[in-house]
Amino acid sequence: MTVIEAYLGELRTRLDGPVTAKRDLLREARDGLNDAADAYREGGWSEHDAQRRAVEDFGPVHLIARDYQAELGMHSGTRTLWKLILGVPMMQLAWEFARKWTFGDWSQLAPTPGWYRYIAQFTHGSVFIVPVLGVIALVCMRWLSRRMDGVKLVKSVSVLIGEAVGLNLLSVALLVIATGLIDASRLFLSVPCGILMVLWVVLSVRLALLARRSWRSCATIVA
Repeated sequence: MTVIEAYLGELRTRLDGPVTAKRDLLREARDGLNDAADAYREGGWSEHDAQRRAVEDFGPVHLIARDYQAELGMHSGTRTLWKLILGVPMMQLAWEFARKWTFGDWSQLAPTPGWYRYIAQFTHGSVFIVPVLGVIALVCMRWLSRRMDGVKLVKSVSVLIGEAVGLNLLSVALLVIATGLIDASRLFLSVPCGILMVLWVVLSVRLALLARRSWRSCATIVA
């Protein structure tokens, strides 16, 4: 194994994040190292020494991994935020439209307990709060990216992502559990409503997994 490949292999093991973004960063590093090694070879250095000097110039692997990991964290966080900002309100709007189109007014259902109205209001409020938190996190990430250390920025934004995703997952879980206790058939007012409800739960779980991946990506950064 060459000096450059050994260096890239160690760098690869230190990184955690989206496969495509990770591959692009490693490809970028390989191109830079090869170009530097070519320049040293043209200057009369042997193959081994040229690669060794290129690696030394590139920087210690733990420092490069720290910067690359922050970039991976920002990439993962941005993807999660856009899914959060667009996906949550779209699911709510789609479900409400399907309910009105295929089922009709809520008055067709039997009266509900007073406590259930609070859960419904909490869920509906979360539909607006979650995207707002997502937008705030996205704006912070964009605006502060040139004013704040990348590592600190990613760790700070990941907290907002976790809060927004956690709020969405909590609201959906409370609504599903409470509705199931009152009358499980309300979760499936119609076929389209049932499908959308399942998709909403799947989306919420998916967002939670993405947020966990983003947090795990940040946790691997060496402060």
